[in-house]
Amino acid sequence: MYQQLRSVVESDFLAVNDYIIEQLHSEVDLVENIGHYIVEAGGKRMRPLLVLLAARTCGIKSDHHIPMAAVIEFIHTATLLHDDVVDMSNLRRGRPTVNAQWNNPSSVLVGDFIYSRAFQILVRIGEMRIMEIMADTTNKIAEGEVLQLISKANPNSTESDYMRVIENKTAILFEAAGQCGAILAQPDGNLETALKQFGRHLGIAFQLVDDVLDYAGDTDSLGKNVGDDLAEGKPTLPLVYAMAHAAHEEVEVIKNCLVSDSVNTEALQDVIHIVGATGALDYTRALAEEQADMARACLVDLPDSTYRQALFDMVDFAVDRHN
Repeated sequence: MYQQLRSVVESDFLAVNDYIIEQLHSEVDLVENIGHYIVEAGGKRMRPLLVLLAARTCGIKSDHHIPMAAVIEFIHTATLLHDDVVDMSNLRRGRPTVNAQWNNPSSVLVGDFIYSRAFQILVRIGEMRIMEIMADTTNKIAEGEVLQLISKANPNSTESDYMRVIENKTAILFEAAGQCGAILAQPDGNLETALKQFGRHLGIAFQLVDDVLDYAGDTDSLGKNVGDDLAEGKPTLPLVYAMAHAAHEEVEVIKNCLVSDSVNTEALQDVIHIVGATGALDYTRALAEEQADMARACLVDLPDSTYRQALFDMVDFAVDRHN
């Protein structure tokens, strides 16, 4: 399904890839080497794809959606570089993380380079409103990162705490992708609002499924270690739900793993079993489907086109995927 999604805007997508490689150029070899290492790792590129589809759905006449899609991908990439240092992750997209391959300082500083390059591109696009949205978005993402840090290894985290984190950390960038893609096409306000809200609901659904897969997937298909969230002390929704519904002794098992500096394989398997037995994964998937339905509802009044249909397909892909 993903290849089918891409094919709708294939020429745009390839142009974005070329633009990204061009904009990673630096006089400092380490910056360029790490930049290309990240690009070669691939990834779904859901956020830039959303920019392209939103702009095309609204009938864009310029080519500003190409650099805009690159901006969104750069900001996402920079957050991943910083995340992996904070979380001490060593595997992403099936390869060693930058901090594992090089070191933590390199990962942080190249992340800073990519962030600042994104804003250089925004200046060239020259839309003050979009610059304002992206400035607010990156600020919210930073707040989401801090909220996640505060909740780390906290067995008292609630569903409300979790939702606040993912709304700031994940959904906000999807929201900006849909809204900015629309703004560049200069549609009426209703279309812009619809695509902004679409991005928000899609982003929440996407993250909910991600958090299910951390307990229900496998390392080869995920491209990262199963149980990483637990190992990193992240009380994601499946864990929060399980702690609220498991037996007392099972809750203690989860809490001990959550606050532990290292989780062994046996303990991880115990927690995965408890999470599954409490219905936490089904509950989280059901919430993802609710968000998916809200995303689809946002598309109802958009003009009919292959791009609009691709947005519907994007929702299906987000909730039905296995990696």
